[in-house]
Amino acid sequence: MIKGLHHNAYRCRDSEQTRQFYEEFLGLPLADAFEIATTKTGRATKVLHSFYRMDDGSFLAFFEAPDMPFEFKKQHDFDLHIAVEVDNDALIDMFEKGKALGMAPRGISDHGFIRSIYFRDPNGYVIELTAKQPTESPATEEQARAALDRWQAAK
Repeated sequence: MIKGLHHNAYRCRDSEQTRQFYEEFLGLPLADAFEIATTKTGRATKVLHSFYRMDDGSFLAFFEAPDMPFEFKKQHDFDLHIAVEVDNDALIDMFEKGKALGMAPRGISDHGFIRSIYFRDPNGYVIELTAKQPTESPATEEQARAALDRWQAAK
């Protein structure tokens, strides 16, 4: 049975620029980084794998692989975004911090059971900071299934 998320891994352009955003701006400590010189199939490679720890013990991880082509592009929120939870005070503080640094944060968006703000990291990924709202709750499993069934029937 799945216990929870250990890490999500993404490509990055530059490990130091990525560290500055995730560690210095977001406050996620760099927990590990190691170079991979040989794949499990014996192929020579040159990759740095880095991990940023969240308070729940899970990680956001990145691969810098300069010799492997990868198309970095600004992602649309609907295509790919990374959402991490903060409290309400931190949401407001990070929004103001992002504005002060010229990062053009978007939001604050009210989604009912959460409020969110959005940034772009140095790799073009959309980062959503989200705060749970005490007065609202997400849909029940039955409501979620009904919404999915309605969607499928209408397509």
